[in-house]
Amino acid sequence: MASILVPLPAGFEEIETVTPIDLLRRAGHDVTIAALGPEPLVVGRSGIALQADTCLADLPAEALFNLLLLPGGPGVKHLRASAEVIGLVQRHLASDRWVAAICAAPLVLHDIGALSGRHYTAHPSTAAELTEIDATSRVVLDGRILTSRGAGTALDFALKAVELLGNHPAADKIAQDICA
Repeated sequence: MASILVPLPAGFEEIETVTPIDLLRRAGHDVTIAALGPEPLVVGRSGIALQADTCLADLPAEALFNLLLLPGGPGVKHLRASAEVIGLVQRHLASDRWVAAICAAPLVLHDIGALSGRHYTAHPSTAAELTEIDATSRVVLDGRILTSRGAGTALDFALKAVELLGNHPAADKIAQDICA
């Protein structure tokens, strides 16, 4: 069982957040949803509230997970502005852990230079900053970084994350069970 952390900002994209959480938990992984702000109830871009397991500030400062998953949506601006999130990404990459970012969340990786020289994808709305986007791939894996384009690719993104955590049979079974 792998450990996964999902930092959850206000304005998160619901599909891009809930789909990976759901599939990773179906695969038996331990997913921790950590609210970026001081309250565990976080409202997404479409007004759907999600109850986080904890607040990011309540986690141990040097905590590491097998996978750090960054959801997209308008809330990415809060991820980009968070020193805690930037530190988490840097520690996870330095420790050779998986980092996954969907939609606009690859901007967080861009901000710290983690996409330089890498193959990646992201939402087309980020193209002004992410000038090397692979605009044709739904999901891109380069080293320990997994990226995806947006809400419409969330299922592919989530299944790839399950597979990366060493459970290809679970990814196949989940895909079959949900008619993916």
